[in-house]
Amino acid sequence: MISVNERAYSIFEDLKEFAEDYCVEVHTLENGAVVIDCGVKAKGSYDAGMMFVQMAMGGLAGVNVQMDKIGDFTIPFIYVHTDYPALSCLGCQMAGWMIKTDDFSGFASGPARALALKPKKLFDYLDYEDDTEYAVVTLESNKLPDERVAEFIAKACDVDVSEVYMVVTSSNSLVGTIQIAGRVVEVALFRARDLGYDVRLISNAIGRCPIPPVLDEELKTMSLANDCIAYYGSVYIYAERFDEILESATFDKTAYYGKSFYEIFKSAGDLYNVDPSAFSPAQLVVNAGGVVKSFGRLDAGILLKSFGLV
Repeated sequence: MISVNERAYSIFEDLKEFAEDYCVEVHTLENGAVVIDCGVKAKGSYDAGMMFVQMAMGGLAGVNVQMDKIGDFTIPFIYVHTDYPALSCLGCQMAGWMIKTDDFSGFASGPARALALKPKKLFDYLDYEDDTEYAVVTLESNKLPDERVAEFIAKACDVDVSEVYMVVTSSNSLVGTIQIAGRVVEVALFRARDLGYDVRLISNAIGRCPIPPVLDEELKTMSLANDCIAYYGSVYIYAERFDEILESATFDKTAYYGKSFYEIFKSAGDLYNVDPSAFSPAQLVVNAGGVVKSFGRLDAGILLKSFGLV
């Protein structure tokens, strides 16, 4: 069986060994756990951002960044593909674990979730549980994790604390924007499953999404990153079976269409108060049962307005 922690660990080792090249900082904690700062205090880089996404997806994805256009404007896009969509996106990349101690709070993604079984019902559905002696976790936080965080993760994953490997970035950083935009395929699978589609039938998936700029306020950057997915994120999936419920999996089918995520988050007051349907891609193309069907729309006008370019 594939070990997502083993695959992610090999990427972690590369990032650690060439930390200076990737503009990240490595910290070994007193209890032996290792932290790589990709965007809390460290500058980060495009390469570090791509590796962050790969680790978050359990080493089961190919990731690339290149320039592309929205209307007449050229900006960076992230491209993500995986041949293990359900496991890499929902079993690893989904931020399905909130880690909180007295001094730390952060969203946890990555293959460590497959050891901690967070959430267990999802891993029962995927029929997957990793079995390694070490845990790799990707964290989204404004603060670097300390020894207590490492101990919390080690206990949940049933590994020695010296075998906990944490990669962390804030949302308001280069790597932070890359890793949010890099969730475009995950968002599509999350929405499809939320609608009742069996995502285990999806054999391959590929997506692309604009990478937003880093702004002067974290909420603005997070909001713009979600606008990028909702108004210009496109996903193409291969599946064993088509189901009409997939027609409702795009953002234009939600009650939020036409609004920016800054408005949505402000109105909700809390991220957890936002209806899950809001987290949908702009466009979904489905190749299943010998046919190809496309749903949703790319809306350059609304996105460029969010960017402040029109």
